[in-house]
Parts: sequence; structure tokens; C-alpha cells
Amino acid sequence: MSAFLLQGPDGQQIPYALERRARRTVGLKITADGLVVHAPRYIDDIELNRLLLSKWSWIVSKISLQSERQLPAVQWQDGEQLLLLGNTLYLDVVEDSANRQAKLAGNSLSLGVKQLDDQAHIARKVLLWYRQYALQDFQRRVALFAAKLKIAPPPVFLSNAKGRWGSCNSRHEIRLNWRLIQAPPALINYVVAHELAHTKQMNHSAKFWAIVEKLDPEYRTAEKALKDWSHRLHRIA
Repeated sequence: MSAFLLQGPDGQQIPYALERRARRTVGLKITADGLVVHAPRYIDDIELNRLLLSKWSWIVSKISLQSERQLPAVQWQDGEQLLLLGNTLYLDVVEDSANRQAKLAGNSLSLGVKQLDDQAHIARKVLLWYRQYALQDFQRRVALFAAKLKIAPPPVFLSNAKGRWGSCNSRHEIRLNWRLIQAPPALINYVVAHELAHTKQMNHSAKFWAIVEKLDPEYRTAEKALKDWSHRLHRIA
């Protein structure tokens, strides 16, 4: 990709990355790194600039929204605020020669470390706890929904995917992104219902969505909310 500057009517300049492809239209995408433009090879620079300026208001508003949604990186230290089931979870880190494991206590996650400034070690312990907690929670939810379908609970595994919240393969094995444990329960229920419905219908047909609705009548609201929560759930890499 090549780097360029787009100058707006007010003099403001917006950097963008340009990639030319064998395509028919110009595509715009706002990422964490800024504006990315995919353009046909045949379009010249003057025409491309004119088209981008016609989208100036859209570009500015989307970049502004992206900036608002960017959250500060997690600081693995005492007092940091994380998420669990949609609620704030406070890290309670103490110096402890016994190096005790993470333990949930109310709205705090308490753990001991030998060195308080060893953020990498704190991160490993917290992420291990998240995964253990998530698996138990997800297995419980899958079992509850499976009972509604009158089927045996399928195997549940954790996933670390960046672009998917869940999946179900032909062997009816369900994989759920461990980051979901940060979301409100209604959002987790939607993803569980969605993947469990695939054990009956390996598609997205009307029959599939009927099963999802049977398991989670409010799934449409949860589906939309999950998109709004996505950036918060991915704060932990």
C-alpha cells in the first residue's frame, strides 16, 4: 500500500493508505490505523481525489467514531478495570511470595505475585483465570439450551479467534471465543443459541433462525448489541 494525504475543504488533512486492485469500484474502510482506500487500477489520481472529497463528511465522522471507540491498552496492575459478564471487574494485585492464583471476590479479581511490576506475569495469570471461568460458564449455558432442544450437550471448546464469536463444526463441536465472558449474559446466550442451532441446521435458513428464536426470543436485540460491544471485548488482545 502507498501512503497519501487527503486535504479537505476546511484545510484539514487526513492520511490514507491506497491499494489499487482489479476491481470496478472504490472502497473505503476505517481501521484502527486510519483510512484505507481500495481503488481500481484504471482510475487516475485526480478522479480518485474528487471521489474521496465527495465522501469527506462520511470519512471525518467515521474516523471520529473510531477514535471514540479506541480504548486504552490494558495495564496489568493493581486497580485496573476489566470486564466480567458486562460488569466492571477490578484487579486486586498484591505482593505475595506464595504467588497465589487469581480468585474472584465480589467485583474484584484478587491475585498475588512476587513482583508487582511484572505485568507479563500478571497478564498470564488473569488470562488463565478468564479462560477457566469462561469454559465453565459456557458449558453450563450450552447444557441449559441443549435441554430445551432435548439433545445431549455437545462438546464445548474455547476459541481465540479475532473475527468470530463462535463456531460449530460437522461433528457438532462448539467453539466459543473466551472474550465473550466479558459481555453481558444476554449476548453470551445469543452466541450459544446461534451455535447450538447449528447442531440442527448447518446453515442460516429460516429453520435455523426459528431454532435460534426458540432458544433466545430476544436474539435480534442481542445480535445488534454484540456489534456495539465488540471493541470493548477485544480490548484484551
